[in-house]
Amino acid sequence: MSILNSLISLVNLRRLSHIEEFKYNPVEVQTKQLKKLISKAEETVFGKKYNFNKIDTIADFQARVPLHYYDDLKPWISRMISGEPDVLWPENVEWFAKSSGTTSDKSKFLPVSYESLEDCHFRAARDVFVFYTENYPDSKIYGGKILTLGGSHEVSNLSPKSQVGDLSAILIRNVPFLADLRRTPDASVALIGEFEKKIEKIAEQSVKENVTSIVGVPSWNLVLLRHILKYTGKNHILEVWPNLELFVHGGISFEPYREQFRKLIPSNSMRYVETYNASEGFFAIQDDINDTGMLLMLDYGIFYEFIPVDQLERENPQVFTVENVEKGRNYAMVITTNSGLWRYIIGDTVQFTSLYPHKIKISGRTKHYINAFGEELIIDNAEKAMAEACLATGALVREYTAAPVYMTDQSKGKHQWIIEFEKLPVDAEAFAEILDKALQAANSDYEAKRHHSVTLDRLQLIPAKPGLFMLWMKQRGKLGGQNKVPRLSNSRCYVDELVAINNTL
Repeated sequence: MSILNSLISLVNLRRLSHIEEFKYNPVEVQTKQLKKLISKAEETVFGKKYNFNKIDTIADFQARVPLHYYDDLKPWISRMISGEPDVLWPENVEWFAKSSGTTSDKSKFLPVSYESLEDCHFRAARDVFVFYTENYPDSKIYGGKILTLGGSHEVSNLSPKSQVGDLSAILIRNVPFLADLRRTPDASVALIGEFEKKIEKIAEQSVKENVTSIVGVPSWNLVLLRHILKYTGKNHILEVWPNLELFVHGGISFEPYREQFRKLIPSNSMRYVETYNASEGFFAIQDDINDTGMLLMLDYGIFYEFIPVDQLERENPQVFTVENVEKGRNYAMVITTNSGLWRYIIGDTVQFTSLYPHKIKISGRTKHYINAFGEELIIDNAEKAMAEACLATGALVREYTAAPVYMTDQSKGKHQWIIEFEKLPVDAEAFAEILDKALQAANSDYEAKRHHSVTLDRLQLIPAKPGLFMLWMKQRGKLGGQNKVPRLSNSRCYVDELVAINNTL
């Protein structure tokens, strides 16, 4: 172990002891987090409305403060954007992260307080490397730089007293000086709004650096790495950055991209760590690459609650805390944060893979699913089935999305999948058959609807022409950053657009 790694290990010891505390005392740690949040916000407009001064327990909090979606909090957030202090959080919040919208708005603007930046986002970034260097004490990761691919929304003024951008842009603008020295490209390049121009400038600047780690969304980083190879004329990424050893990924499932990354980075020593971070906060980290579950980080100034997905539409659903969740059950996640999001239903669904310590996997989105025929197909089902179909046929998938085809007087319903392949299957019909059977194995409701094709016919596969999804995302102004291709939709809005473009290519 190098002297540098030994010093880093000593610094990490205290943090690791705090992590051990919440691993095995999660209820106590979460209770403290909630009390701290309540106390901090007691004199805010929101705190006075809901009598925070009378809240002593979690039960009190749940009884007094209602569950919220974004549209419920939007009037409060609008007051913050206009510059009014002490609305949801006790400060004049300056930063707002732009995220994909709701049914009533094109975009959401989520408050990002200074407490959230320091106690959540930046602490999480440090913790990723705390875990990594604890697991791999001989790592040389600190001897090089971190390659980051920033978001697609440049920082701009939302009002005279507030600024907006992708979360990644906000982090870049506020990153501590020492951390900034470890990052490539520099801020002027990372904050370029136009995706194609950005990756060109990153290539010009970052190929000269000793990059040892990459952080970002798999799909967009795959585009960047391919551009790096085209720019340099190299055969694989290790010819450009021979000391590269870690990719920290999040935002979407890594499984559809894993084989493509292995081809671009052909090394058994390359490691991949999943994180769960969003504009609303940083929630979980894969602390052991041999365990697919991500450790729920319970001391980032966030209080967690969980609603069983099958109760989400009820007027008074059951709401659980870390004390009484169960493994394997599908929950909609609810967060209360140090940016002033109170009992906010974030839109993600998770399942616990472990308790004490509490580890989770992302199972999907509350709005991204297919349930046109009672099949309740979620993203976790889709990803597992897609991986099985690829393994069986040797195919590689670049992007995909799926939607229902509704019943008519003459036909039954089915699912329609439009898939852009990196490597085509030898037999597309065989791929579709395997995918359909794998979906049945992963989801008993889908299996029941498919039984003897009583309700649903076999899925339909539409091979996408090369570049379809990139073109579609570009036309929607969603290239790069935290933008994601929606995997499943209960309506045909996305698929119809994609099919129309695909027919013109």
